[in-house]
Amino acid sequence: MQRLVLVLAGVMGAAGVVLAAAGAHVGSGAGLKSASAMLLFHACAAIAAVLALRNALLWPPLGVAAAFGFVLGAALFAGDLSLRAFAGQRLFAMAAPGGGIILILSWLAFAAAAAFRRS
Repeated sequence: MQRLVLVLAGVMGAAGVVLAAAGAHVGSGAGLKSASAMLLFHACAAIAAVLALRNALLWPPLGVAAAFGFVLGAALFAGDLSLRAFAGQRLFAMAAPGGGIILILSWLAFAAAAAFRRS
């Protein structure tokens, strides 16, 4: 599980850099800057969650949920904005807001996992 999150975080980081570069070459960026930021920030958050889990700093059930939530939420948010920029259509209705909600819940899960970690 942790290796999968790390692999996905690496892909998210690479995609974030690609979208930042694409956003620099598209007029207003068309949402690509926001998509890039979400991927880059949450790739780091996913890596941090894995490291915190490995060091027993998080309660595992919530820590794992937070790590995967960072990946899923950022993918939905960035995927929707990127598809709008490149293809002029949405991923699906409420994909970006849904991804944002998942990210918020993931941060809260991360905080709770740290608070409720077993000694």
